[in-house]
Amino acid sequence: MSNKAIVETMITGYWLRILNTQKKSFNLYQQSRRTFGNKSVLPTSNDTDSKNLSQAVLFGLTRKQLSLIVLVVQNSTLVLMMRYSRIVQKPGQTMYIASTAVFLAEVLKIIACLVVMRHQQGSWDRFSTMVRREILGKPSETLKMLIPSGLYALQNNLLYVALSNLEAATFQVTYQMKIMSTAIFSVALLGRSLTRDKWLALLLLMIGVTLVQSQSMSSSSTTSKVEDILLAPQNPFIGLMAVITSCISSGFAGCYFEKILKTSDTSMWVRNIQLGISGALFSLVGMLAYDIQPIMEGGLLQGYNWLTWVVVANQALGGLLVAIVVKYADNILKGFATSLSIIVSGVISIYLFGFQPSGVFIVGAFIVMSSSYLYGLDFSKRFARVKPL
Repeated sequence: MSNKAIVETMITGYWLRILNTQKKSFNLYQQSRRTFGNKSVLPTSNDTDSKNLSQAVLFGLTRKQLSLIVLVVQNSTLVLMMRYSRIVQKPGQTMYIASTAVFLAEVLKIIACLVVMRHQQGSWDRFSTMVRREILGKPSETLKMLIPSGLYALQNNLLYVALSNLEAATFQVTYQMKIMSTAIFSVALLGRSLTRDKWLALLLLMIGVTLVQSQSMSSSSTTSKVEDILLAPQNPFIGLMAVITSCISSGFAGCYFEKILKTSDTSMWVRNIQLGISGALFSLVGMLAYDIQPIMEGGLLQGYNWLTWVVVANQALGGLLVAIVVKYADNILKGFATSLSIIVSGVISIYLFGFQPSGVFIVGAFIVMSSSYLYGLDFSKRFARVKPL
């Protein structure tokens, strides 16, 4: 069996194991409902699992599991498209300004949240009342989002800088430091204590991702089948500093936002609108401060093509997915989903870029999947609260 077939078999088997486990649990739940009616027959210690089962929305998957799977797909495509859009230029083509893409992504996110809110409210009167009461009428709540929105705006701009100066493999490996930073900030900000097993899973994840990315997509970053293109100049040191700073800001902002979501009854969509408004303001200030001259000369949308708009839409969608994930899971589990997307990206690159997985890639993929499975063995008790002194 070829290395390519082994990788495909590993990933297929991994997801089938998750789906089969959930399907068995959901079928058991449905059987108990038919036998005992609406009366719960599940042990009280499994109330959390019962709640998750009652939230099944598709093929027996809970909202948490579905959001994680979608996040894997979204992250698998975002890095490759963003990298390609920043380094590949046709002769005479103007490169789009990254700060404008960040700003437009925030605006698109606000619009998407407003559309969802309108659908949930059912009428324009209820929708306008909600906007006036929860958004316009509570400026102090919007101010709470200044810290995470400012950090997210910084992070989004730095991602463009990093992917403009680093190979995709180097970026993916280095960017996994956000998992460790998220773990540290979850202890510091959320009062959590990770068990030894969880720290071991984090360590295994870092080792596995490093092994995978020592080869993954290296050929796609340096080779192109298109003859009439130019590669933009790159500075690896600037890219490295950008991705490290982005990792730190991502960990802090993610935990801060998670704390706000889980300690408030405010709708997640309202919070995202508040986050988007603050983020758009920060992005607008940064765009005008650093890129006002080229914008005045060439316009806001200079260098845009269909791929640029796909990247903008993908980044806006990713922002909403992050909020969904931290609502139904947590930031570290989100980090594992992102890591799994690296494996998926490697498989996609087999067909798009002729990538041939090596033995190191296969070993790394197995370690990443194993660490993700080990970390998620106990979803309802994965954290132990720190006891007060």
